[in-house]
Amino acid sequence: MKQLFVPLILSLSAVATAVVAEKVTTLNDQQAVAVTIYNKNLALIKDRRNISLQKGESELSFRDVSAQMRPETALLRNVNKPKNLSVIEQNFNFDLLTPQKMLEKYVGEKVKIATLNPVTGNEKVEEATLLSVQNGVVVKIGNRIETNPPGRYIFPKIPDNLRDRPTLTVTVDNSSSGSQPIELSYLTGGLSWKADYVAELSNDDSRLDLLGWVTLNNKSGTSYKQAKLQLVAGDVNQVRPQLRRQVSKGRMYSMADESSGMKEESLFDYHLYTLNRLTTLAENQSKQVSLLNAANVAVKKEYLLQGQNYYYRGKQGHIGQKLKVAVFVNFDNRTKNGLGVPLPKGVIRVYKKDQSGHAQFIGEDRIDHTPKNESIQLKLGNAFDITADRVQTNYSKTRPNRAHYKYAAESDFKIILKNAKKEAVTVIVREPIPGDWSITKESHPHSKSAASTAEWKITIPTEGETTLTYSTLVQY
Repeated sequence: MKQLFVPLILSLSAVATAVVAEKVTTLNDQQAVAVTIYNKNLALIKDRRNISLQKGESELSFRDVSAQMRPETALLRNVNKPKNLSVIEQNFNFDLLTPQKMLEKYVGEKVKIATLNPVTGNEKVEEATLLSVQNGVVVKIGNRIETNPPGRYIFPKIPDNLRDRPTLTVTVDNSSSGSQPIELSYLTGGLSWKADYVAELSNDDSRLDLLGWVTLNNKSGTSYKQAKLQLVAGDVNQVRPQLRRQVSKGRMYSMADESSGMKEESLFDYHLYTLNRLTTLAENQSKQVSLLNAANVAVKKEYLLQGQNYYYRGKQGHIGQKLKVAVFVNFDNRTKNGLGVPLPKGVIRVYKKDQSGHAQFIGEDRIDHTPKNESIQLKLGNAFDITADRVQTNYSKTRPNRAHYKYAAESDFKIILKNAKKEAVTVIVREPIPGDWSITKESHPHSKSAASTAEWKITIPTEGETTLTYSTLVQY
């Protein structure tokens, strides 16, 4: 056994003496960086740096990478000569240098504690063994155990796996020496974007001006200086790992127009937006970039009284008085309407000027990713001057007219729609009716907008009211 043991020690020693000093690269070596941000807290980073490497095996430490890097996605390559560089091993060090981390790394080890005598001004240094740093500090000094001892801690060195900045350490084999363009690409969390829109309605509510912004948030743990910025709109599928360590606690302008700052293009089944200039995403920063500017977009205001299908399942009586009527603004995302561009999901906030010319907030709604030629409906709130009283005037069960039905009922309803505005309005009454249904009698004609939905368009005169009555037969 001794004969086998001694050569092993010598071999390990020889390897140790052959270890090459660590080559550290920082943002000072960075030549270019590209950031592509997706909707769901995901970004692709391409960090290109000019690095001098020696021939053969060496250790390269990439500092100032994202603290939320997904190391399994990291790809390091020589941009000009990919075959010249191969990766042997990599380690991602995301435990950052803090006093608490230093204490945690030295549990079970000896440190020194320096205390200052407030009377004499003399400093006393004692050697201590760190026993625990959970909910406080426990140390052994000589033959005594102390908790949370006063003073400052002195450590012999910084542990190798503790860095002041997030660092990816890579062991590489390089076939040529000298300065080389090296690119590190990886996926990371901590970077996100969202679209926000501001719309201003015209005085007659028939047109709006729309301004779109992209809000960028960087909480990844590093900065991206003068980066090429691209945004992907769409729901990109990601495989959810079963267990993953959480790191760190009129005028018309399209999006392809230079004045908007963003160029849009299709990418697979998504849409890619590229900022027409370089921008810096500083650590812990929120930034806004212009996305869209469109003017004089035609819109249509709509009033809606929405019913419920339980009205038709039993005896109800008085269903409600002064029921709210929702107000919507609808418009088409078409070129002829002043738009015709893909709109990323986000919140549209709508304003309108009062009589003195000051813009007032009148409501907001969230839209999903909306392609070209689709319609957009924004619910802005409930109308103040338009209300409804709803009552079920009759309900009776009857015999089903088909053998396979077990339930049948006839109901009569009355809806009194009131308008206190100084102009006539049209309200859509939308009723979801369950089962096999039919309207047997009505004061105003209805339309069947869907298999289980009846709709009436009721005009209410100025400062007046209109009564809608109808009867239903429901079977199921």
